[in-house]
Amino acid sequence: MVFSSVTFLFYFLPAFLLCYFATPGVRAKNVVLLVFSLVFYAWGGLANVAVLAVSIVANYLFALAIDARSERWRLKVLAVAVGANLAGLIAFKYSGFLAENLNVLLAPAGLALPVVHPALPLGISFFTFHAISYLVDVYRRKAAANGRFEEIAVYITMFPQLVAGPIVRYSTIARRVRDRRTTLGRVSAGLRIFVIGLSWKVLIADEVAPVVAAVFDSAQAPNLGEAWLGVTAYALQIYFDFGGYSNMAIGLAIAMGLKFPRNFNLPYGARSISDFWRRWHMSLSSWFRDYLYIPLGGNRHGHLHTAVNLWSVFLLCGLWHGASWTFVIWGAHHGTFLVLERTRFGAWLKSAPRILSHAYVLLVVLAGWVWFRANSLPEAMELFQGLAGLNGAGYLSAQLEVELKPVTLAILVLAWPLAMFGLPRPRGRTLAPRLRLALFGATDTLMVWGLFVLCVLSVGAATYSPFLYFRF
Repeated sequence: MVFSSVTFLFYFLPAFLLCYFATPGVRAKNVVLLVFSLVFYAWGGLANVAVLAVSIVANYLFALAIDARSERWRLKVLAVAVGANLAGLIAFKYSGFLAENLNVLLAPAGLALPVVHPALPLGISFFTFHAISYLVDVYRRKAAANGRFEEIAVYITMFPQLVAGPIVRYSTIARRVRDRRTTLGRVSAGLRIFVIGLSWKVLIADEVAPVVAAVFDSAQAPNLGEAWLGVTAYALQIYFDFGGYSNMAIGLAIAMGLKFPRNFNLPYGARSISDFWRRWHMSLSSWFRDYLYIPLGGNRHGHLHTAVNLWSVFLLCGLWHGASWTFVIWGAHHGTFLVLERTRFGAWLKSAPRILSHAYVLLVVLAGWVWFRANSLPEAMELFQGLAGLNGAGYLSAQLEVELKPVTLAILVLAWPLAMFGLPRPRGRTLAPRLRLALFGATDTLMVWGLFVLCVLSVGAATYSPFLYFRF
């Protein structure tokens, strides 16, 4: 089940909101949220629920054990708990990839390991990181182990963020899980943010998706125009798809009286790759910073140690996204430029004209998206050859011409300023404050309702379109 489906918008969400707000008391609301979250997750298969249930029970017990132990044993229990979580993630997500690569080394000896690719439970990367943050927060005494099982279950399974984030740390939400209140204003604000996220997904990301597929999934090598069209379209698709999902999750959380962290802040408007990662998937980058980069030593032990730490973090960041060498290279690609920006190049970049720094960021990020989206290393190299003009500069393929409808072309042009700089804010300083508030409030309401109607029409006419980050 996805947020941009008829099933969710017209059946699941109304039923949930009705039951949630009709139920008195936070503890009872948590039960409602837990039940609906399990139903939402079970929609993708009951086997997924079994894996999730094991994770919830195990981490509930691990946290209690960490909290109860003496200082001598707490770190050892944490190591076992984190190791168990990572073992589950590796078994489901990386066992086949590891076996394939080990077989290359074992081949001269005539040996081979069985290669098995288990079905990947939805959102396993996200709920594993949620669980690890809970355990580490308990170990660091930023939060106490919670003895109420249903509250830990709610924290891990909340359906808005369960399968694609944002990554919510337990220490930032612990109080609201137990004690929160909702108001009509919060519900209204949350649903507005939800509709904006829905429009990003349905009206922008889904509209450019066929163009991306026509380039990246085509059997022929893309020429100059096709390659640049495909890469720029994918940059818009992944931003408005994942950013749209994050907005929907944040909006639903606000409506329920919760608070999720912001996940995107106009990343394509960044002036350096360091700045890009302070704006892109902010909950993940801050998670890696606080739970991996800083414990490794951060930037406290010289330039070489800092470079090694940055590379290590981003290699793991690439692997977190997928068990493929293309993701590893994507991580190394970003890690390389982060290290480079800690040299004199970074100082030059800060003083460079804005247009040059923006161009630099976009070129680096677009090149990275080639590795991220390509289905294999050879296909990625074909895309790079196309971007360099080595595959010729002929006409667009027949499939691409079909997909490049006038409305799609308009979105490809108009969505870039929105992605880089956001919507212009109305000033209206000549108006009285109350009149300005009423006027802009009415305009905002009309815009949101208009977007919702367009989304409904599009969802009703479209085929199933999963969120890109469901695969991670």
